[in-house]
Amino acid sequence: MTGIFIFSGTTEGRRLSKQLAEAGADVHVRVATEYGAEVMGYDPNIDVQVGSCGGAEGIADQIRKNGYGIVVDATHPYALNITEHIRQACEATGAEYIRLKRSESDTGSSNIVKVSSVQEAVDYLKDKEGNILASTGSKDIALYTQIPDYKERVTARVLSTMESVQKCAEYGFSGKNLICAQGPFSEETNYATLKQIDARYLVTKDSGTAGGYEDKVRAAMRAGATVILIERPKEEGSTYDQVVEQLNLKLGLNMEVSRSAGKRTVNVIGIGMGGSGLTLSAKNRIDGSDLVIGARRMVESVAAGKVILEEYKADEIVKYLRENPQYTDVSVLMSGDIGFYSGAKKLLLALDADEFDVNTEPGISSAVYLCAKMGTSWQDVYMTSAHGREANLVGLSRVHAKVFTLLSDESTVHAMAKQFIDYQMDVSITVGQDFGYDSEKIFTGTPEEVLKEPFGKLCVALIQNDSPVTSNPVSIPDEDFIRGDAPMTKSEVRALSVAKLKLSDDSVVYDIGAGTGSVSIEMALVALNGNVFAIEKEDPAADLIETNKIKFKTPNVQVVRGLAPEAMADLPVPTHAFIGGSSGNLKDIVRCLLDKNPDIRIVINSVTIETLEETTQAIREFGLVEEDFSCINVSKARKLGKYHLMTAQNPVYIAVVRGR
Repeated sequence: MTGIFIFSGTTEGRRLSKQLAEAGADVHVRVATEYGAEVMGYDPNIDVQVGSCGGAEGIADQIRKNGYGIVVDATHPYALNITEHIRQACEATGAEYIRLKRSESDTGSSNIVKVSSVQEAVDYLKDKEGNILASTGSKDIALYTQIPDYKERVTARVLSTMESVQKCAEYGFSGKNLICAQGPFSEETNYATLKQIDARYLVTKDSGTAGGYEDKVRAAMRAGATVILIERPKEEGSTYDQVVEQLNLKLGLNMEVSRSAGKRTVNVIGIGMGGSGLTLSAKNRIDGSDLVIGARRMVESVAAGKVILEEYKADEIVKYLRENPQYTDVSVLMSGDIGFYSGAKKLLLALDADEFDVNTEPGISSAVYLCAKMGTSWQDVYMTSAHGREANLVGLSRVHAKVFTLLSDESTVHAMAKQFIDYQMDVSITVGQDFGYDSEKIFTGTPEEVLKEPFGKLCVALIQNDSPVTSNPVSIPDEDFIRGDAPMTKSEVRALSVAKLKLSDDSVVYDIGAGTGSVSIEMALVALNGNVFAIEKEDPAADLIETNKIKFKTPNVQVVRGLAPEAMADLPVPTHAFIGGSSGNLKDIVRCLLDKNPDIRIVINSVTIETLEETTQAIREFGLVEEDFSCINVSKARKLGKYHLMTAQNPVYIAVVRGR
């Protein structure tokens, strides 16, 4: 390799050539015209050649002849033919092709009409009134002659070369209707020109910041002119800073890279219901992206005609972006809103702020959409998800008037309805199906009616309970439980024990020696989004727990039949444990709990002196942190004639310990 071959003709090409030469690289530049060579300026360290190489074959001959291993295409973004020829020549010779992609502009103006070609711009202007400033160059100047009275209405602004002047004159552009000058032009110059010719329209290409496009648009906005934008052809490539980084690595150079080098834009977008439900801001982000990522149904609904990647896993998305630096403005699509059980949470954590500029766009969530369709408010709705995860919909609907949940397909809807039937819940269920699609449907009915109804693949539901339970669940009266002959922890002791466990909403709790399940039920009502495993060796007692589960509507209680600690072996890791009966296995039970979670919090109740002794021995043997040790003595009043006599219950010792 004897040097680097650059096809220039742009501000970026000239800048890169000079930066490479200053870094000591052997730089060879090809420009199309003498004017291009003139604006390159003289530099003894840069070899500048003028003229076409003769298509792809001619470029390939130059690459072979000079042994170029790297070719940089820094031509104008609208020079499609030469870009294709350079690419073909690199493929034929094995030279590495690097496309220096000019950054697209973002003016924020709404007074822009976008078209795909100069001809389409002319067609748009044929029946419009007012003067026109045509700043698209002399190459397509003949097309403007199709506009009625073009010699009076259209002013052409072209390069100040003889070739450009002659071509414009050939088609009748001269005198006050021809401006010859070298751009880019400042906002003030553009504004003065538009006002001088009283232009109603400005026809331009997106030449980027370097080409003065943004100054043109700002000037047009000030002058009250509509911009007719010839949209830039879609292309792949790398930004200036990314190209500099690549050449530093490949050529062993140390060119300075700006602080934002390689920092690309990633838009994390909630698409709402997709299609027409997309917000205007989100649509603009997607339209301006060179890559759109998301699950198939999402990209198909909003990203037609874009380069797409069907992917939803955060780690895979970030990996792909790092392996494909040519994509500089990327939109990642999320269903509904990015803040509600969305993959956006994990993706935002995975996107390094030193690598990416991240923008977020909210979408209309399915909860908001369903409530709006139903004509009901959503500020008083409890929101959760049973889509690919467990959710205690029965327990939540017991205490909330409205519960919204994400679901999956028909099977999850029917499973939910069946559970409400099993737990004898008097609720109304509204199911929404396939929002944003032709198969969209909203159905309201009882659990029995919902169970009979067919549904699609993407479902949500709003569950309404006209009589939710709002009282504190702790210290349920003993007589409310179905008891049988199984032992039961009494109300006052149960309330204190559950309080000392300090459960969270999502705790995972073992109730060892559960008896009738009174403690299990109370813990399940506190840890609504958690799970309680009621471990009981006696089948009649286990049957009672199943019955009490239904009565108190706590499906988050799972009955485990067997003797602890053996019955605990395959259970999930607990955060808390209540030991109300150990059958003489207290030490083995504590050992098993600590093996599962060294930080576990345990409450141990002892009624007998022997169990109390076992507890103190376990504390010493396992080095448990002793938070509290108390004895509770409860006396309950009973009526005798007109008198109340107090009857004492057995004292109960409550030990509160944790692993560390």
